[in-house]
Amino acid sequence: MVEQTLRNCRILVVEDEYLLADDLCNALTDAGAIVLGPVPEVEEALALIEREPHIDAAVLDVNLRGGMVFPVADALRDRNVPFALATGYDGWTLPERFSDVLRLEKPFRPERLVAKLSPLICSA
Repeated sequence: MVEQTLRNCRILVVEDEYLLADDLCNALTDAGAIVLGPVPEVEEALALIEREPHIDAAVLDVNLRGGMVFPVADALRDRNVPFALATGYDGWTLPERFSDVLRLEKPFRPERLVAKLSPLICSA
């Protein structure tokens, strides 16, 4: 049995690649998380953030169908929600304001994400 390190944590997944989103959601669910999403677009993610009263953490794909996820990251930061940026971009290409954010280099294993999210939520 998989250890449920994220039991009842509400995790937002913003990812536009179906197979990766599905793998992420399965790994998070196996770890006990309640998955919000996945959502593939910035506008949809912002609407979800606005209507959700509680989000414990989020995983954000940096590039969503050619648009950047930074407005979503800003909205989460405004609510003090910790998040990780999933990207194939080098760290120096991200805005300076996100230099302190956990960056997961694509491709990565969803199980690795679970291990990285647990301390992020605990320290929030």
